[in-house]
Amino acid sequence: MSRPDEARRVVVVPGGPILIDGPVEVTMDDGTVVRSDRFVVAVCACRRSKRYPFCDTSHRRKVRTDEAKNDRPATN
Repeated sequence: MSRPDEARRVVVVPGGPILIDGPVEVTMDDGTVVRSDRFVVAVCACRRSKRYPFCDTSHRRKVRTDEAKNDRPATN
């Protein structure tokens, strides 16, 4: 674990989570504290995660297979 006077690395991923060198404790708005001991922790920034405050990649857009087929060029 890092010392209190050492800076933690925080990376904001555009359209994605906030990556923080772990371990981390997150204090929720209701006062509860959740902890992750992972090496790098992904904190959800979109609030779509079922594991909120931790990211479960719910922010990623899902492409339906029929939409993907319509985007392909026609073949003869």
